[in-house]
Amino acid sequence: MATKNASKADKPLTEADVLKMPEKDYMNEAQLAFFRDLLSRMRDDILRKADETVEHMREVDNVSDPADRATVEEEHTLELRARDRERKLLKKIEQAIERIDNGDYGYCDETGEPIGIGRLLARPTATLTIEAQERRERLQKLYGD
Repeated sequence: MATKNASKADKPLTEADVLKMPEKDYMNEAQLAFFRDLLSRMRDDILRKADETVEHMREVDNVSDPADRATVEEEHTLELRARDRERKLLKKIEQAIERIDNGDYGYCDETGEPIGIGRLLARPTATLTIEAQERRERLQKLYGD
């Protein structure tokens, strides 16, 4: 019987498993491991895309037709814009992994309350509860940045 439990323990958690856990288990070792893995996969995906972008931009042949050249340059611009957004996300991912290491992950920076599994699954880099985020956005709208 112990081998059956051991094999189940070795199986990585799914989103459904994490959602089914009782509130008293919030940010236990298994959940933290799940989110660390999720964030690490996000980071690795962004880094892989960045490498592909670099390779793609190196592979472009000299295009003599001005219309074709403009198309290629526009594609590069869009790709670089996407990579820039991902660069900003990468910083947030690194900060989230650091919060896991520090034991702060999953708790609101402003209130200290649990952010919630659902919100973290939707946005693993979240640092605020939905209520705190909405409050911050209202204040920014009123007073600007």
